Amino acid sequence: MAFHHLALATRDLEASHRFYTEAVGFELAHVEVIDFPSGAWFRHVFYDTGNGELLALFDIHDDEITEFRTDISTGLGLPSWVNHIAYAADDLDDIERRKLRLLEHGHDCVVIDHGSAVSLYVDDPNGITIEFSVLTEPLVTEEHRRQAAKLVLAARPAANTVEPTLEFFTA
Repeated sequence: MAFHHLALATRDLEASHRFYTEAVGFELAHVEVIDFPSGAWFRHVFYDTGNGELLALFDIHDDEITEFRTDISTGLGLPSWVNHIAYAADDLDDIERRKLRLLEHGHDCVVIDHGSAVSLYVDDPNGITIEFSVLTEPLVTEEHRRQAAKLVLAARPAANTVEPTLEFFTA
């Protein structure tokens, strides 16, 4: 089942809008503005991620909600890469184009070759890690499913034998 949308809060809609439209290339698709009797209001901003699925941002204006964190992972005491959003890249050339576009717009990023996939990682203005990933070999085969069934609840499964390679890029 495809996602309809994923919704996240933002503290800086202008920076988030620039990031998702200019640096990432998503298209602004829809904006809803909702008023509450208390005088509070929010803007729900939807971006088309390129395939009809949507990323939505909440821009909240409520005197009762003034302090909140948007950095899901680090806000919970986890590394930033734990809770992240992964988008499918078309191919390795798409990864390279996206990397260059992010760097041109001032965003540091990391490219990791996981062995079965190559991924590009960048943090959005809200502290959310965004990933663009392309498979370099099939990820879901019958053998993968058999291995997954063994590993998913094992007390201490063996680590993968493929050592990922990392490249850091600074804008």
